[in-house]
Amino acid sequence: MKYLFIVQGEGRGHLTQAMTMEKMLSAHGHEVVGMLVGKSKARVLPDFFLHGVKAPVQQFLSVNFLPSAANRKADMGRSILYNLVTMPRYQKSMSFLKNAINESGADAVINFYELLTGLTYLLYNIRTPQICIGHQYLFLHRDFNLPHHRYAGISVLNFYSRLTSIGASRHLALSFRKMPDDNGHNIKVVPPLLRQEVLDMTPSKGNYIHGYMLNSGFSADVMKWHAAHPDVELRFFWDKWSEGPVKKVDGTLSFYTLDDKEFLRQMAGCRAYASTAGFESICEAMYLGKPVLMVPSHVEQECNAFDATRCGVGIAARNFDLSALLEFADSFEPDAEFPSWARSAEEVIIREIESCI
Repeated sequence: MKYLFIVQGEGRGHLTQAMTMEKMLSAHGHEVVGMLVGKSKARVLPDFFLHGVKAPVQQFLSVNFLPSAANRKADMGRSILYNLVTMPRYQKSMSFLKNAINESGADAVINFYELLTGLTYLLYNIRTPQICIGHQYLFLHRDFNLPHHRYAGISVLNFYSRLTSIGASRHLALSFRKMPDDNGHNIKVVPPLLRQEVLDMTPSKGNYIHGYMLNSGFSADVMKWHAAHPDVELRFFWDKWSEGPVKKVDGTLSFYTLDDKEFLRQMAGCRAYASTAGFESICEAMYLGKPVLMVPSHVEQECNAFDATRCGVGIAARNFDLSALLEFADSFEPDAEFPSWARSAEEVIIREIESCI
């Protein structure tokens, strides 16, 4: 079978999921004929992705949330206004997607949560089967049981998720834990897509805190905490490419631009992990047995943090309160069932994809 990937380019998670999926499909005799990745002026497609995939990569202009003035949380008001103003530009992107799908010869499209994929299927009535994959589809599951009154933006997020998957033959909902399928919503619950590099790692317990922030504005929190606790080593990854590969503030605080191999190496050896609650890196921390502090930057990550906290693998906070993380780490016990769940991903997901076609 031939597959075409369409990938949301925001953050790190969807990119690493696409990398992993390509390797899984290739190992089972399938071919990925191309990767179409949504882009914006605010994001740079990282080298680890460009060098880590075999299929040809093409980019197209897509919807992205804009950070606030302090580059911390996504600014929903500005994002909606900006995307409404620029909507005519997305027509060109949808035409590009239509042509790419039709010319690819693909037996199916695998959509990694890219909004314009669903809108393209709606606008052009495309017949090629579409399989959608992402943690966000789990929020639509009848048994997810999110307390909606605590998450004002969840209705908008779920509406957005439905738009991404217009025309989908199946929704593969990545999950921290096993759950029954929700056939009424065409949702199949599957394990997270962790790369083989993660599955092969042997974790160790170092003395430093490892971290990742989607928006570099959170660095002020980290630097403030560091000033009060200069003896604790901190190694944080961020999106501030202008600072070069490594910005060494002093002997115990360094900021790194995203290098995936280095990121995983430092994850495996850390004492604890702090992040803006992206699903992928939480799963990596869970697999390696690391306690997690989650500081969500938008409602999707708030839902991730809720789910992970419910699983007992971390704590959520409004800022990078690393003291709370260290206190949690002292009594933390890794999830004993998660590693086997994660290792079953290839068998489960390939079965679902093949049966869908």
